[in-house]
Amino acid sequence: MSGVIERKGHKVLRINGVEDHVHLLIGLRPQEALSDLMREVKKASNKWIRDKGYVRNFYWQEGYGAFTVSKSHIDKVIDYIKEQEAHHAMRSFKSEYKAFLDKHEISYEDAYLFDWIEEEKT
Repeated sequence: MSGVIERKGHKVLRINGVEDHVHLLIGLRPQEALSDLMREVKKASNKWIRDKGYVRNFYWQEGYGAFTVSKSHIDKVIDYIKEQEAHHAMRSFKSEYKAFLDKHEISYEDAYLFDWIEEEKT
């Protein structure tokens, strides 16, 4: 992922993930649409995962979430991304994502959000 992002002239600030999602914090050049970059990142990482044999029938979900981060919050976001494994041991990604959307008044239809992800961890 970082190789694709950097070859396309963007800056990787932090990448980390768990079994059901990945967080990327990048400095995006304005000359390229995020959707174009994400298509290339997903395509290359999908091929790499399959070629290495890590997951036989691996595939990415169709969409992705993208949010801007103010410069004053970069360190906080980097720390959040670093701690993904511990963080999601206590709270599911789906629950956290929905809370984030609600907090920032971003509308969504629950039926289209992560139907493949397990519900809240107990």
